[in-house]
Amino acid sequence: MKRRQFLRGLSRGALVTVALPTLELFSRPAFASEGFPHRFLYWYWGNGNRPELWTPSSEGVGEEWSLSESLLPLQAFKEKLSVITGMSIKVPNILPHNSGLVGIATGQAAVGDESAWTVAAPSIDQIIAEEIGRETVYRSITSGCASDSSLSWNGPNSRNPVEGDPYEFYQKLFGDTFREPGSEGIVDPRLGYRRSVLDSVMEDIAQLNGRLGAADKIRLEQHLEGVRELELRLARLQEDPPALESCMRPEQPNVEYPDIDSRPQFVARNEVMSQMIAMALACDQTRILTYNYTNGLNNHLFPNATDGHHNLTHHEPGEQPEVAMITHHCMEAFAHFLGALEAIPEGDGTLLDNCTIMCTSEVSEGRTHSLDEIPLLIAGGTQNTLVRNQHYRSYTQDNVNTALLSIIRSMGINKASHGDGDSYVEQGLSAIEI
Repeated sequence: MKRRQFLRGLSRGALVTVALPTLELFSRPAFASEGFPHRFLYWYWGNGNRPELWTPSSEGVGEEWSLSESLLPLQAFKEKLSVITGMSIKVPNILPHNSGLVGIATGQAAVGDESAWTVAAPSIDQIIAEEIGRETVYRSITSGCASDSSLSWNGPNSRNPVEGDPYEFYQKLFGDTFREPGSEGIVDPRLGYRRSVLDSVMEDIAQLNGRLGAADKIRLEQHLEGVRELELRLARLQEDPPALESCMRPEQPNVEYPDIDSRPQFVARNEVMSQMIAMALACDQTRILTYNYTNGLNNHLFPNATDGHHNLTHHEPGEQPEVAMITHHCMEAFAHFLGALEAIPEGDGTLLDNCTIMCTSEVSEGRTHSLDEIPLLIAGGTQNTLVRNQHYRSYTQDNVNTALLSIIRSMGINKASHGDGDSYVEQGLSAIEI
């Protein structure tokens, strides 16, 4: 019934349809934006939270729920937010922070040890990008605020680089190659020349591939994937830009955002990055994005904190009020990020209505590195594929991959399963599915 006002079926081998009356289901606000692309965004912060301040009260389950203390900054977006608690990342917790980071990003355990590790599978953004990322200039984008660590992997030993410098991020997306709607695509002979160079070496690459061992073949294939992405990007740049009314070149950020008294300029950097990301989506530069607000294991000095974040999670005594303050700060940053999307109109709705945003951290309680009670938010309009405005709680530490499989399927991807070993699932989380 999703987004269809009639039922379809087969009767004696023939397609039949049965009309439906007008239902409240079909009058939800997100339908006002139908026709715009569906985007997936992965928003992350490091070092977890204080679970007792994060989880809404036990009485607040389902649609009758209220925001917890840590989630209060998201009040304006409550109707476009679902909170999922009590879930567990089902991978061996052998790499502090990194086991959870890889487990939530890929659905599988990390491979290796603390001295050298990698992933066993692509991250969730790349699973989705493989299906819906080919129609834009950038198949996916990996960015950050106060982070130089990527959340995105194409597969083993293939981590996508992160662009966390606001000025460089602007030049990449809105520099000389950017064209606003109504303008023509780039007519640049250098682009055609670069494509011809790539074409000319493909035969040599094919011959080389026949002489390589298994490990080298993997390395070459990863390199060629980057070459193919470049070819596609060059082709997109030569097309006329999409006619999207809200698309425009944003204001150029400062060249530098230096730390002040050894503290990153979190607010200023997040504000400008959020605005550029929102416009990149509005201009259909990409439909897939990961945003690393801070790394796991980060030891940044946050505003009003007396020590670095990671140090505080392990050494602040008692109920750890400064750790809780930092989580509150991160949710304020997430709220600003959502606000940048909500501020851009699309049809009768907003850009936020056409986004599914997964927000999480790599652990629940930073002090214990626990992978139980993992924090998970799903925000955005989700184009009426996922339930909004609810708190779902698992009381049995269910596999978080069920929720991730539901997110992947909500993007129109018919994925049969997600994860491996103890983290393997074939069923999504029905409580969040429409």
